[in-house]
Amino acid sequence: MTLCSRFYGAFGTVLLLLCGCALQPVAPGMARSAVLAHMGAPTRELPMGNGLTRLQYSLQPAGQQAWMVDLDASGHVAQVRQVLTAPEFARIQTDRWTRADVEREFGPPASVDRVANWPYPILTYRWFEVQDMFYWVYLDDAGVVRRTEQGIDYRLDTRD
Repeated sequence: MTLCSRFYGAFGTVLLLLCGCALQPVAPGMARSAVLAHMGAPTRELPMGNGLTRLQYSLQPAGQQAWMVDLDASGHVAQVRQVLTAPEFARIQTDRWTRADVEREFGPPASVDRVANWPYPILTYRWFEVQDMFYWVYLDDAGVVRRTEQGIDYRLDTRD
């Protein structure tokens, strides 16, 4: 083994150890200050009632993840979850949830769109499940969810 390969091998080991510390996930029981030090300022911070607080970390509009970090009344992590997934989207209740409910559970959308055959706002979320996807939440004029749909995002498709 040459001196050069020993140096780069040792340097690589130290770099991996340092990166491992930086990539340590947010976990239940972690203090709010540790979450903020690790993740930075949240996209949004919402009171959830009963002293609970939700820190939303959304990668929308370009990203495909949104993390909800729920803090208990003492300011410690109660749960952490990535919410832009099929099981999470399945929780949306048409004719019951409002735009506020959707944004509380999923964070701000990537965009708010309108189309000719739906005259009201459509919340668009970008997510990934096997491939790049869209999830659309159709609202009525009162901001109530009337339907949802998912579709494939072909914009990044490199196939011919």
